[in-house]
Amino acid sequence: MKRILVLANIDMGLYNFRKELLQTLLAKGYEVYISLPDGERVKDMEAFGCRFIETPVDRRGMNPVADLKLFFRYWKMLRKLKPDVVLTYTIKPNIYGGLACRLAKIPFLSNITGLGSAIHNGGFVSRLLIWLYRLSAKYAACLFFQNSQNMEFFSKHKIMGKNSVLLPGSGVNLEDYVYEPYPSEDTPLSFLFIGRLMRDKGVGELLEAARSIRKDYPDVTFDLIGFCEAGYQAVFEELNQGNVVNALGQQQNVKEFIKSHSATVLPSYHEGTANVLLESAASGRPLIASEIPGCMEIIEDNVTGYLCEAKNAASLEEALRNFISLSYEKKQEMGKLGRLKMEREYDRRIIIEHYLREIGKVEKQ
Repeated sequence: MKRILVLANIDMGLYNFRKELLQTLLAKGYEVYISLPDGERVKDMEAFGCRFIETPVDRRGMNPVADLKLFFRYWKMLRKLKPDVVLTYTIKPNIYGGLACRLAKIPFLSNITGLGSAIHNGGFVSRLLIWLYRLSAKYAACLFFQNSQNMEFFSKHKIMGKNSVLLPGSGVNLEDYVYEPYPSEDTPLSFLFIGRLMRDKGVGELLEAARSIRKDYPDVTFDLIGFCEAGYQAVFEELNQGNVVNALGQQQNVKEFIKSHSATVLPSYHEGTANVLLESAASGRPLIASEIPGCMEIIEDNVTGYLCEAKNAASLEEALRNFISLSYEKKQEMGKLGRLKMEREYDRRIIIEHYLREIGKVEKQ
């Protein structure tokens, strides 16, 4: 039996965006191991056949000792399991898992889910990560990219694997995220944000725009779902008390929130491909997001939603006001056209086909 090892940094992401791939590999007779920190979704993946190896990963820190331990943990794992191919996701599994695979001479496929704040912010850490990526990616059987700008960035910095493939993000399961009828015309207008409540997600600009809009449209609501970074906790407590926004914390069933809201908003500074936008569009909801790689490909401006300038609260506010001014029928139409775009371009089965093709190439070598 062929053995595949998957390296990831969080259970929620692996389950929500890759479970169909894992299930397909299992159905084809592969033995699938998943290496990541423990979490509530691990049991779900074990239930459909994956074998779990608990592996601590500090997702955001840059502690050299911890990162070196992660590298050796991966290397020992590879020597013990001897997988036929390794799939890696997110920066640290890509880099340290890739380096361990290079040392162990085991083929691997890396998915560039985004560049991350550390690279976008520049400086020494950015240069270090680029250098490490260059060392690890050189021996990748394939680098999967989620947007063309990330692919161009890697090319510009001479970070190249043996092959590169551009994917439509992580895609969306169109059977899981079905088209939902638009909220009734007499329902107050509501905007939904889903993501970590942090600076790089454009939360500051969203709060500023919400303050202004709520003065003119007191019935319009802004609901924010996601973990709140420490720096914003006091701000959100104040805004909640002032009825500007509703910070609802982390939620399990985001589908129900998408279904009950008028539009999804994501004024992010950078993304790989924004899964929340794919899921919202698949559900028939218009989108308002930054005109950046990872968002602008998903939205047809003035057709399925609105694009706004990143880091610009006034531009975001203008987009929100433009949406508010639309007729009920036009809002509905935007949502329907967004669903059609997901069906044409972002079906998750496209991603699975690419993976099976690249894994097949490795097996023939």
